[in-house]
Amino acid sequence: MIPIALDPRFARLAVVGTGERAARRLAALRAAGAADARGFPDAAIGADVLASLHALWIVDVPSDAARALAQRARAARVLVNVEDVPALCDFHSMAEVRRGDLLLTVSTAGAAPGLARVIRGHLETRFGAEWGERVAEVRRLRADWRDAGVAPVETARRIAALATERGWLA
Repeated sequence: MIPIALDPRFARLAVVGTGERAARRLAALRAAGAADARGFPDAAIGADVLASLHALWIVDVPSDAARALAQRARAARVLVNVEDVPALCDFHSMAEVRRGDLLLTVSTAGAAPGLARVIRGHLETRFGAEWGERVAEVRRLRADWRDAGVAPVETARRIAALATERGWLA
């Protein structure tokens, strides 16, 4: 697996499926910035729609229909995630904690999603809402230092010192 943080403004995303889990997946994509993410109630989506996508989540679709849709999507060069069927996945969704621009993720590569949820719960208690403002503050400082010509290595040292001085990770 290759961990990446994808800016959803540059990707066409969709969810196929009905029910609570499909609705949650679509809502999570939209909450992460994929305002144009599309939802489809069943696997009978056309080739033109598939060809327009970059990534597709298939959720709570009967296994034969999910497998067939995954094959069609791959043939159209679309990355596929069939929820809870790791063997049919090109990628795995990660358990996540968002605090402003801070994004913490946990993945077990689909092997143990329940464990990823437990770890996410632990991170949620360790990284509260204050982390959103901390990241915003560091962003401002970093921009000021860059404008002043501070070298990236020195900027990293200053950020580490700030986190230590304020006890952010203590």
